[in-house]
Amino acid sequence: MKEKGERPDRTKRKEGEEQKTGKKSMHKGRRLRRHLPWLALLLGLDGFAVLLLWIADADAFRALLAVMGLFSILLTALVLGVLEFLERRREQAFLAFLALPDEYHEELLVKRVGAARADFVCLLAGEIRERQRKCNELSAQLTGYEEYVEIWAHEAKIPLSLLTLLLDNRREELPETVGFKLDYICSRLREYTDQMLYYARIKGTHKDYRFEHVDLNACIGEVLEDYFPLLEEKHFAVSCPEEDCHVYTDYRGLRFLLAQVVSNAIKYSGKDPELLFSFEKSERESILRIRDNGTGVKECDLPFIFEKGFTGDSGGDRKKATGMGLYLAKEMAGELNITLYALSEWGQGFEMRLVFPQVER
Repeated sequence: MKEKGERPDRTKRKEGEEQKTGKKSMHKGRRLRRHLPWLALLLGLDGFAVLLLWIADADAFRALLAVMGLFSILLTALVLGVLEFLERRREQAFLAFLALPDEYHEELLVKRVGAARADFVCLLAGEIRERQRKCNELSAQLTGYEEYVEIWAHEAKIPLSLLTLLLDNRREELPETVGFKLDYICSRLREYTDQMLYYARIKGTHKDYRFEHVDLNACIGEVLEDYFPLLEEKHFAVSCPEEDCHVYTDYRGLRFLLAQVVSNAIKYSGKDPELLFSFEKSERESILRIRDNGTGVKECDLPFIFEKGFTGDSGGDRKKATGMGLYLAKEMAGELNITLYALSEWGQGFEMRLVFPQVER
C-alpha cells in the first residue's frame, strides 16, 4: 500500500538531509574559526623570522624565500591537521558521554578536554546523572499510573456490562422511567470510563494502534448501538451512508472519536432531533460529515471547543459539561492522522467533519 503523500515525505526527507549537511558545514566553519588565533600566531612568528633574516642578510633571504614559504605552508597545514584531529576526538568523546554519561565516558572526556576543564566535566556529569535518575523515577510512576488507569477502566466495565445485561433481560419488569434513567446512567458511566482510558492511552508512552482498512458503516453502527436507548428516548432520526465506505485508520480509536461526537449530539439536541452521516471520497482524501440540528455552538466559542476543559457560555446542559469530550476527540484524531473541522451556527445545529488521508490498497 502506498500513501498519496509519499512524494511530499521524500521532499521533506531531502530537505532534512540538506539542513543536516548545512549544519555540519556551519559546525566545521565555527571549529576552524576557533583555530584562527593559533594560525595568526604561527603566521606572526614566520613573519618575524623572515624580517630578521632579511635584516641579517638580504642575499640569503632571497635564496631561502621559496624554502621558507613552503615550510610555512606545510607547518601551518600540520598544525591545523593536529588541532582538527584533537577537536574531533574531543567531540566524539563528548557525544559518547551525552549518549551514556557513566563514569567510564566521564573519565574519557576528562582525558580529551584536559585537566583545566575536568571540574566542569565532573559537575556536568553529576547534574546529568541526577536528572536522568529523576526522569527514570517519573517514567516509572507514569507507567504505573497508566497501568492502574487501564486496569481500573477494565474492572469498571464489568459492573457496567452486568447492568447492561440486566436492562436487556429484565426491562419489562422495570417502570419505563426507571429503565430510561438506568440507561442514561449506564451510558454516561461507559462514556466517562472510555474517556479516562483513552486519555491515559493518548498521554501515555505506549501506543497500541492497529491501522487497517475499516468499514465505516460497521463502526458507526456499533457506536449508534451503544447509544440506542438515548437516541430512541429522544426520538432521533438517524441517517447513515448507503454506499460502501472504507477508511484506513485504527478501529478502536475511530470508534471512540465517533462516540464523542454522537454523545454531544444527544446532549445538545433540540426539537425533532436528527443525526445525519454522509461520506464522500476523492483522490486525495475521504470526508465523513456528522451533522445534527441541535442547539449548536456560538460563533465566539467555536474556535475553542477543542481546548481542554472548555465548555463555553452557550448555557443549558453545557453548564454540566466537563469540556473533555471534543478535546479527547481532537487528541485522538491527531494520533490517527485525521483532521477535524467543526462548523456551527447558534440554534441551527452542529457539523463535524473528519478528513482521512487517502491510502491505496
